[in-house]
Amino acid sequence: MSALLADTPEDILLENAIREARDQNLPFAGSVPPVEAWALVESGRAVLVDVRSHEERKFVGYVPDSIHVPWATGTALTRNPRFLRELEARVGKSDVILLLCRSGKRSALAAEAATRIGFSAAFNVSEGFEGELDAAGQRGHVGGWRLHGLKWAQD
Repeated sequence: MSALLADTPEDILLENAIREARDQNLPFAGSVPPVEAWALVESGRAVLVDVRSHEERKFVGYVPDSIHVPWATGTALTRNPRFLRELEARVGKSDVILLLCRSGKRSALAAEAATRIGFSAAFNVSEGFEGELDAAGQRGHVGGWRLHGLKWAQD
């Protein structure tokens, strides 16, 4: 993706994320904050892939119409050995994919792993779904998809 080809706000957003990732030597395409990630999804420019466990999605909430491919499973968060195969079965390697977890840490690992096997535009959603822990050790008060008031649901 080149600055000369960036003709929409979404392309410019992705171009900036790619540039920042290169500057930071990130091993994946880049990181995108939740509000920008939602704009990319709404515009149809990107696919949101939730890499949290089934239990996290069920009990904490999820983004409707997101694709679920768990990076880890169960309450012990055991690494899913089928993650990359499942991801390949759900999205194309040339698709712009935005990987979402609780805080942005697992999704960064997932973006790195996806990039290693040939996904050309694997981005991490910084802040994740719930954000970082606050001073009281709680999530949901410092960043995150839900804190920004973006679309989500809960069973």
